[in-house]
Amino acid sequence: MHDDLDPRPRSHDGHTTGGTVAVIVVDHGTRRTGANEGFEAFVRASADLMPYPIVEPAHMELAEPSIATAFGRCVAAGATAVAIAPYFLGPGNHWDRDIPDLAEAAAAGHPGVRWLVAAPLGPDPQLLVLVEQRVAHCLAHVAGRADECTTCAGTGRCTLR
Repeated sequence: MHDDLDPRPRSHDGHTTGGTVAVIVVDHGTRRTGANEGFEAFVRASADLMPYPIVEPAHMELAEPSIATAFGRCVAAGATAVAIAPYFLGPGNHWDRDIPDLAEAAAAGHPGVRWLVAAPLGPDPQLLVLVEQRVAHCLAHVAGRADECTTCAGTGRCTLR
């Protein structure tokens, strides 16, 4: 899947610097504890799909773990570089200003650990593939050809009105 990616940092000439890259997947955060916990569980359960040895969830605000907490966990686990991956659909103030400011503050307590804020998820055509799959599944469910998805299970929300 990511054969061309090396999770170790590289110097400007392209040679591996021998460090360990960690990834922090960060969402906005909410006051709804269940939503935060669901996001954290999703990131932890999906971590093995990434080529990075350290993957941590974080919330930009309103809940723990914060970016600073996740950054500290990454460093404690041996990270020498941290990539912060916004779980946002597009660029905006959070990507442009808020997350970089929070990352810079988190990194200040860990001299020598490099960091970057990756691009948000969209616009990426793969997102439309996911949208189509979700709509097709919901339509199949209301037609009686599929079970409810795990997101809608028991909510009664997947209904044509």
